[in-house]
Amino acid sequence: MAGKQDLRPTVTRESGGGTNMDVPATMRAMVLEAPGTPLRLRDIATPRPAPGQLLIRVHACGVCRTDLHIVDGELPQPKLPLILGHEIVGNVVRCGAGVKRFRRGDRVGVPWLGYTCGRCRYCRKGQENLCDQALFTGYTSDGGYAEYTVADQRYCFPLPPGYGDAAAAPLLCAGLIGYRTYRLAGEHVEHLGIYGFGAAAHIVAQIAVHQGQQVYAFTRPDDLAAQAFARRLGAVWAGDATMVPPQRLDAALIFAPVGALVPAALQATAKGGCVVCGGIHMSDIPTFPYRLLWEERVVRSVANLTRQDGEELLAIAPQVPVRTEFQPFALDQANEALARLRAGNLEGAAVLVMSGSS
Repeated sequence: MAGKQDLRPTVTRESGGGTNMDVPATMRAMVLEAPGTPLRLRDIATPRPAPGQLLIRVHACGVCRTDLHIVDGELPQPKLPLILGHEIVGNVVRCGAGVKRFRRGDRVGVPWLGYTCGRCRYCRKGQENLCDQALFTGYTSDGGYAEYTVADQRYCFPLPPGYGDAAAAPLLCAGLIGYRTYRLAGEHVEHLGIYGFGAAAHIVAQIAVHQGQQVYAFTRPDDLAAQAFARRLGAVWAGDATMVPPQRLDAALIFAPVGALVPAALQATAKGGCVVCGGIHMSDIPTFPYRLLWEERVVRSVANLTRQDGEELLAIAPQVPVRTEFQPFALDQANEALARLRAGNLEGAAVLVMSGSS
């Protein structure tokens, strides 16, 4: 805690990148013990890296809507007890046996996809995001709502130097999943609709505008602040999701977990257009007449991400340049950050920032 002496025992002292790094025997973490309950601040043992893993001192961790779905019990069979968080930025303080890609002191990002088998039919086809044996950071393995975490070196990313720790965190899920959703909308998109203007949307909108597309932002009814935010980022039109945009859309990206937005987006989409659902969870999609889908419109979902998505997004972001908007919270304010996200009371992303980090 800021202003207090840390009396925890130290098990080792690592050096790397010219900086000495103490690794305490225990760490603070916000822990989910059961769905539907608040996270609890606990002192637990600092993890040790297995072969091929990195031990990372966490500097920042984004708060994602997926975290909220896990807390609310909307995603099945999480690891319990669980440390949430899959938008992790930190420095390597120890390397497990066999690590070659990184060294102590390196700054890395840890995303949602934490492991794939490399052997199943999906991995063999280049669809590692659909791997049957995949592990997911902050869901089936512990994540970054903690002072330290471990991660498989193969699924970590070096981060662009132009972003501070808190600014980089939203790129690792809001950015990556947003980018995959945007990419799956296809080519030849001139008029792009975005439903739900939060963390992912504010990153995707900047990329789309940079690439010459016209962005139409759809928000909750009467959410004038989000509509103004979208316009500041270059949207040519912003209104609530019940409205018809002034131009038929070539594609629509849905980030809000509201199934009723699917027929609304189809209604607004031109012939041959694509509606892409970018979330991991969505309420039931109501029935709709076939005429909304006819004329070769397409509805598809996005599942997870690939490492290629991450490499592409982290190369594009500095070129735009993408500016991430975020609101910082201390580690022990994780429940407040989740409540603000649930209420839609955030502009951009929420990020947990550890004491002494940027």
